[in-house]
Amino acid sequence: MKRNPNSHLTAKERDKVSYPTRKLYNLGVIEGEVLDFGSGYGKDAEFLNAKNISCTPYDPYHAPDYPNKKFDTILCQYVLNVLLPEEQAEVLMSVSELLKPTGKAYFTVRRDLKRFGYRTHYVHKVPTYQCNVRLSYKSLFKNDFCEIYEYQHFTQVNNGKEGIFENPSPDAELISELATVYSIYDKYPVSKGHALVIPKRKSAHYFKMTDKEKTACQIMVERVKTILEKKYQPDGFNIGFNMNEAAGQTVFHTHIHVIPRYKGDAENPRGGIRNVIPGMGEY
Repeated sequence: MKRNPNSHLTAKERDKVSYPTRKLYNLGVIEGEVLDFGSGYGKDAEFLNAKNISCTPYDPYHAPDYPNKKFDTILCQYVLNVLLPEEQAEVLMSVSELLKPTGKAYFTVRRDLKRFGYRTHYVHKVPTYQCNVRLSYKSLFKNDFCEIYEYQHFTQVNNGKEGIFENPSPDAELISELATVYSIYDKYPVSKGHALVIPKRKSAHYFKMTDKEKTACQIMVERVKTILEKKYQPDGFNIGFNMNEAAGQTVFHTHIHVIPRYKGDAENPRGGIRNVIPGMGEY
């Protein structure tokens, strides 16, 4: 992004595999087809391939061919610490979208940072960014230098907090996910690609969400719109939510509908959401 153009300069030219990847390999959790997301110069992928574990490197600067399939295991080592919050959100969503439904991803973040924000890189002499990162995922390993988080699709995890967090059905198809919000396809779609954006913390309706949750929902709505446009090529969208029984709400946990629209799917679409009250679409 324009405000953080030098993040790629933080990649280290190592002569051996990174500590977290070796740790995960020794734990035996790196399985199936593997993606190294933010692979830098590719030493971890080289190590895993030498161990007969198929690993694809992806890095916007050093291995820029974006993956076109899903993976059983995704590694993301020391990437989030050098990214701005909006860039971190992009990575979290991308990893969730590239992970197979029953796969696992591992995010490693540094725990030894003493200075936060922009600094002059000691080798390249240009501004680079660094920050601490805390994730809501399971902490698999932690020492004084780093922490490894284990991530699974929210649809696959029973978080054990009934009444506080929503637990979706494990057969729901996840579209994308952030730390506080996720998106799935509607179980009873009114059109092809009808999606829901849902905060993980239970709240009765949109106006009961925190400002941070509303921001996350907005980011996710835009992400889902982009995904649906690419997948289904709709001609328009209806986006919104129902609040309270009088407005038609039947599930009392906040959810935002992202409904693709297609030419001819309604005899007369004029009025759009005004048609929630019969006869009010014409004006």
